[in-house]
Amino acid sequence: MEYVLLNNGVKMPVLGFGVFQIPDLAECERSVLDAIDVGYRAIDTAQSYMNEEAVGSAISKCGVARNEFFITTKMWINNYGYEKAVKSINNSLTKLKTDYIDLFLLHQPFNDTYGAYRALEEAYKQGKVKAIGVSNFYPDRFVDIASFAEIKPQVNQIETHVFQQQKKAHEVLKKYGTQIEAWAPFAEGKNEFFTNTVLREIGAKYGKSIAQIALRFLIQSGVVVIPKTTHKKPVTAMKFQIRRKKKV
Repeated sequence: MEYVLLNNGVKMPVLGFGVFQIPDLAECERSVLDAIDVGYRAIDTAQSYMNEEAVGSAISKCGVARNEFFITTKMWINNYGYEKAVKSINNSLTKLKTDYIDLFLLHQPFNDTYGAYRALEEAYKQGKVKAIGVSNFYPDRFVDIASFAEIKPQVNQIETHVFQQQKKAHEVLKKYGTQIEAWAPFAEGKNEFFTNTVLREIGAKYGKSIAQIALRFLIQSGVVVIPKTTHKKPVTAMKFQIRRKKKV
């Protein structure tokens, strides 16, 4: 597995497994167990996904040591404000069945983001969270929170894929030493993503699938990716592609 080093020295896998839109707890737990079985160690969930319990259950059952995992969750806007945020952090710890969370993000730039981020900073100092950051904070909102924060965000998770490469965001985040992470690295399958002529031609040249080409492009661009699938065969193929060091 390849890693990036966050601005606080924490190692983060460049490839993670996302569980967005898997609200059925049994299906989510199975999907996470399948991902773990083929070698994934970074799992991305969120309070609003309603499946933190399934992620925690899978990790506790899989037989792999907790310190081998990089678990990310995100705080929903209803829990913003310092006091609510503190409670929600503890609730996420309970649901995920863990003493610490590797990365905790604010999910959206709405409501009392300052109070919520202050709660993240406090949890970080207490060791409940190993890294903190934001999600969907595009340049103007990101600069605002980063300018007032005591602890600069380690990660900003935003929509990033071959159709939306976020070049301006890259520039801004680099100034603050913040790692960009892609949600929807496959553009949610929109705009005929999986039949795109350019991606198909590149894949044919290197003997790779469109999904593998799309992920490798992002990773070589310095982006952490969290693809999602509920089927074991494609998740195995994506993992195998990232494990190999050869660039395409």
